[in-house]
Amino acid sequence: MAVQVPSRQLFIDGEWREPILKKRLPIVNPATEEIIGNIPAATAEDVELAVAAARRALSRNKGKDWATAPGAVRAKYLRAIAAKVTERKSELAKLEAIDCGKPLDEAVWDIEDVAGCFEYYADLAEGLDAKQKAPVSLPMETFKSYVLKEPIGVVGLITPWNYPLLMATWKVAPSLAAGCAAILKPSELASMTCLELAEVCREVGLPPGVLNILTGLGPEAGAPLASHPDVDKIAFTGSSATGSKIMAAAAPMVKPVSLELGGKSPIVVFEDVDLDKAAEWTAFGCFWTNGQICSATSRLIVHESIAREFLDRLVKWTKNIKISDPFEEGCRLGPVVSGGQYEKVLKFISTAKSEGATILSGGVRPEHLKKGFFVEPTIITDVTTSMQIWREEVFGPVLCVKTFSTEEEALELANDTHYGLGAAVISNDLERCDRVSKNLQAGIVWVNCSQPCFCQAPWGGNKRSGFGRELGEWGLDNYLSVKQVTRYVSDEPWGWYRSPSKL
Repeated sequence: MAVQVPSRQLFIDGEWREPILKKRLPIVNPATEEIIGNIPAATAEDVELAVAAARRALSRNKGKDWATAPGAVRAKYLRAIAAKVTERKSELAKLEAIDCGKPLDEAVWDIEDVAGCFEYYADLAEGLDAKQKAPVSLPMETFKSYVLKEPIGVVGLITPWNYPLLMATWKVAPSLAAGCAAILKPSELASMTCLELAEVCREVGLPPGVLNILTGLGPEAGAPLASHPDVDKIAFTGSSATGSKIMAAAAPMVKPVSLELGGKSPIVVFEDVDLDKAAEWTAFGCFWTNGQICSATSRLIVHESIAREFLDRLVKWTKNIKISDPFEEGCRLGPVVSGGQYEKVLKFISTAKSEGATILSGGVRPEHLKKGFFVEPTIITDVTTSMQIWREEVFGPVLCVKTFSTEEEALELANDTHYGLGAAVISNDLERCDRVSKNLQAGIVWVNCSQPCFCQAPWGGNKRSGFGRELGEWGLDNYLSVKQVTRYVSDEPWGWYRSPSKL
């Protein structure tokens, strides 16, 4: 399918601008390995311009244009963005699929979620005004206190390539709803739809500087954004290693950060399940989005009494997954995002084999696809808890398997990880599901499913999966500063010191 790839510049202060150093980066279609266009490569010089534009946007007209405008004003723009995204859904989904390799049907779903997320935060922006001056109950009648919620200021938003526009929206929509001005730095591996978001903002007349979009490399654009003294907060989604660097860059200024990092999430399958339903959710939990999900339930922990039959069923389900160019009808698994990621995934598989694990299914390039970064969905058994495949995030379509005999053993295996983003439990015993959910060390637990995500519910993890929550009202709170205002209301003097007039 022919897709017109737009040529864009950086988006700073409401205008398209060429990077100061005039650098550009190639766009590679992961399904064909062909260069299909290029994106601008921002550097520290462009970051300076974007931060200055964001500062001006906050202070323009003493803040009344944006930061201190009624929430309903900001909501109007967010709804206009949602409408434009819906209008351009088909085109944006095609750009997403060709840029990061996800099946077109998935990309369409993502773009629908983008519009829904902007709509949701438009509602929250409107509701914010009514929550201002919320009273605080005090033990002394001589004082009255209330709370103001104010935008945190200029925020840097650094986002990944697996859900390019959706992950950006998870940060852009609430930060704008809160009244912040933002600089978005998407991944250099998939930036096209984020640049189209800039065009959408331009078309709806978003005030200049409220959202600036800089594409480019992490060290050249992301790092100077994270360490910039005039950026009040950084929100980052990506690897734990990069998250660590961002914390270090923010530390000298005591700059707040929120981090949504990697995962090695478990899916625990008990012996009382419908095997086919459980097999489909297990496959979906690991192979959806080509396996490139931070919350992927990539460690299957299955009860020993059903393990053989369940794995036979699971292999049949995975063999039935259509692997193809993302634009082919019925595609359910596309390529991983880049040559580097492809090599990394295959190295994980070969290391698992050399450490003594068994490649039960997949683990190679599909025979019918000679080009593109395709890896068959892979199931690895005979795994020990010391193996790399059990401990480290692959970020590809690779599932490793262990069996258990008791609920206690299942929990011990599930929690045997440095990460704590997602976890799933599958059982017909709902009391057991509740017990297990309570004891799983994760920020998100799915019961009898894996990976559903709704913009109304909080998203985030603990341990090395980061901290802070996105989505829901928690996502809005990420970008708000809480101010206590307390007033002395008595007509009587305070009376702590002797009055000079009575001396």
